[in-house]
Amino acid sequence: MGMWRMRRSRLIRVLCGLAIALCAETASADSSALAPVPRDPRYPSQWWTPVPKEGAPAWEILPQEAGPGEVILSKRNELGLLSNFAPTPFRFHGQRYASLEGFWQMMKYPENAADARARFPGLGWKYTREQVSQLTGFDAKHAGDLASENMNRMGITWVTFEGQRMEYKPRTPGDHYRLIVEATREKVRQNPEVQKVLLATGNLVLKPDHRQDPDAPAAWRYCEILMAIRAELQKAGPGTVARPD
Repeated sequence: MGMWRMRRSRLIRVLCGLAIALCAETASADSSALAPVPRDPRYPSQWWTPVPKEGAPAWEILPQEAGPGEVILSKRNELGLLSNFAPTPFRFHGQRYASLEGFWQMMKYPENAADARARFPGLGWKYTREQVSQLTGFDAKHAGDLASENMNRMGITWVTFEGQRMEYKPRTPGDHYRLIVEATREKVRQNPEVQKVLLATGNLVLKPDHRQDPDAPAAWRYCEILMAIRAELQKAGPGTVARPD
C-alpha cells in the first residue's frame, strides 16, 4: 500500500509539472500573438487602428491584420478610395463610369438586343448595361452576381467590351486583364484624391480587405495592379500616370 501511494504521489507531481509547463507555453504563445506589429511612423497610424472582430463581416480582413510593411486597403478609412467599390467616377473610351466595380460588372451584361445574352431563352436581366455602369459598391457587386448566375445558366465564360468577347477568368492574363489595368489607370489619373492616397502609401505592400483565392486571375489582384501604377507615378511624378507602350 505504501509503495502504491508513493507512485501515485510521484505521478501527480509529474502531471502537475506538465500542466504548469503547458500553461506557460500557451501564455507565451498568446502573448506573442497579441504582440503589436511594428508600424512605420512615416505613415498615418489610423491605417492600422484595431477594429473589434466581433460584429465585423466574415469576409473582411481588418486593418490590424496587416503584416510588417503591409497595409490593408480598408474601406474603414481613406484607403477605401483605392477599392474598386469606391465612388470614384472616370471616363473611359468616351463613357462615364461611376466606379471601377460598375465598369467591371457591366461587362457581364448584354450590349444590345442582338447580343447572344439578350436573346437567350428564359433569361431575365434586372438591370441594363448602362444602369450597372453607374452603380458603386455592393450595389454594383450585387448586379454582377445576378449576371454571373445568367452566365452560368448560359454556360458561357466570357464577357464583352465594345463588341469584343474575352474570357472572364483566363489561366493567363489576357484582354480582360489588360482592360482592367487600363481602366484602373484612368481611375487613378482622373481622381486627384485617389492619386494622392495611392502615393501616400509609399513603398508599403498593399493588401485587400477581403479573402482572395490564392489562384485568382491577375485581374482580381487589384492590389498588385495599384502597386504597379504607384511605381509609374513615383517615376513619372504626380499628375501623370505613364501609359504602357
